[in-house]
Amino acid sequence: MLRVNAFSLSLGDKTLIDELSFEIANGQVLSIMGPSGIGKSSLLHFLSGSLSPNLHTKGEAFLNGEDLLSKSIQDRKVGLLQQMPLLFPHMSIIENLMFAIPADIHKQERTHMALNALEKLGIPDKANALPNELSGGQQARVALLRTLLSKPDYLLLDEPFSKLDPALRRDVRTFVLSEIQKANIPALLVTHDPEDAKAMEGECLTLEPLIK
Repeated sequence: MLRVNAFSLSLGDKTLIDELSFEIANGQVLSIMGPSGIGKSSLLHFLSGSLSPNLHTKGEAFLNGEDLLSKSIQDRKVGLLQQMPLLFPHMSIIENLMFAIPADIHKQERTHMALNALEKLGIPDKANALPNELSGGQQARVALLRTLLSKPDYLLLDEPFSKLDPALRRDVRTFVLSEIQKANIPALLVTHDPEDAKAMEGECLTLEPLIK
């Protein structure tokens, strides 16, 4: 479970988020909506350990009862999925997948895991293709599976469907929710699109601008 207590975010003397609290159970997705500039992505950076030093925060964050904020970014075991798939353009698809798998796993087993992921996607013939040879929907699915192959303890989703056309968006949303449920980890989605939140089948919080 991912739990955040009384999270507040400010930039200078302007408060963007004031004492936000929530819990996300394993296998569930919490969606957060709100206008641009309100601090949605900064909340994700807070949880991943990559927040800009220009922003000031208060609050607590716990994963399965352990204090997240006491851990360095490399020790948080967080998965991040963003608007662009961010696949390495010079690596083949199987190389992209294998790159995410922990290095202490034998290369033969890593290859097997990557090939299984491609079978799951229905594109085993694309193992040696470069990312730009895949469709947008295929790239999005590969990016998610690459993230999950790294065995994250929790997943942060930053507008991951916004660059997809409507038909692809529906399919990729369904795939993402299914994979999160299989991985049984908590996930936090920030989005502008209420359909994204609806597709994730979990609680949705809407942030409103603060007048301060």
